[in-house]
Amino acid sequence: MTSRHHPGEHARTRGARGRLAAAGVAPILVLVIIGGAVASALTGPGAVAVAARPGSVGIAAHGSAPAAARSRTASSEFDGSLSGAASAFPRAAGRGHGDARFRARRSALRTSCRSVAHIGDSTSADLISPDYLPDPAQRLAARYADVGVRSLRVDASGGRSIVEALPGQVNGYNVARAWRSEGFRGCWVLALGTNDTANVAVGSAVGLRARIDRMMSVAHGEPVLWVNTATLLSGGPWAESNERLWDDTLVAALAAYPNLRILDWAAVAQPGWFLPDGIHYNSAGCAARARAIADGLARAFPRSGHAVRRIIA
Repeated sequence: MTSRHHPGEHARTRGARGRLAAAGVAPILVLVIIGGAVASALTGPGAVAVAARPGSVGIAAHGSAPAAARSRTASSEFDGSLSGAASAFPRAAGRGHGDARFRARRSALRTSCRSVAHIGDSTSADLISPDYLPDPAQRLAARYADVGVRSLRVDASGGRSIVEALPGQVNGYNVARAWRSEGFRGCWVLALGTNDTANVAVGSAVGLRARIDRMMSVAHGEPVLWVNTATLLSGGPWAESNERLWDDTLVAALAAYPNLRILDWAAVAQPGWFLPDGIHYNSAGCAARARAIADGLARAFPRSGHAVRRIIA
């Protein structure tokens, strides 16, 4: 499918089974960096690079490169106060100031996480893309602002894993290490693993738990919300069975990391939210995913402290 990333970075639906559920201020500043090295390395028929404009989020998309090399990269930094964040984005239809239900949701779901670092793959890049979410109020930054996040960093790259990297790409671990060395302190949201379990399935010597440990080492005990994975595929490296192995490994890691919470996206994702590739999401799925991640952060690390439940649905 053109203008998409390869099947290793998106989500699966396990919804009905619910497998894990049982176990006056300046507006937000948006700075965008497009992965130019990736764009130049992965050009091919149908490859597109969307240049960033002031106040926009740029995406580099490569549609006709070989499946294992397709990538889209977006790195954004949002910094501003809560009121600035709320006012910087137009409201969705039905979500105006007079909507009592919306106001009640915002007052009920508030996080203690004021600064957030979000690292993900293409299923996160789509959450900041106007191609999939034309309404800015549905995009990830606005959803985080809704629950009280004041400063947000997002780095999302198609095909990303924690260990491996495509040409010109930075893997998830090195993104996190760089941000840590630059002085970031706050909460981490990790939407990684779909590609990692596929890489392990095809023979990587770095196992699933070692990958989780590597990312958790960067957090140094700071709050971490990890979004689990899902696909609709019955075979191949990104098969649902492999994604389940990843999710089970995340659950096992809870015993070692009291700062870790898991967002059980796999329990709530619906088949109708997926694109035909069985991995990536359509606009409805992207809107639901962005809201679920932000609301999940507020449930995992609420204003009053940390949630007792370790798996958030």
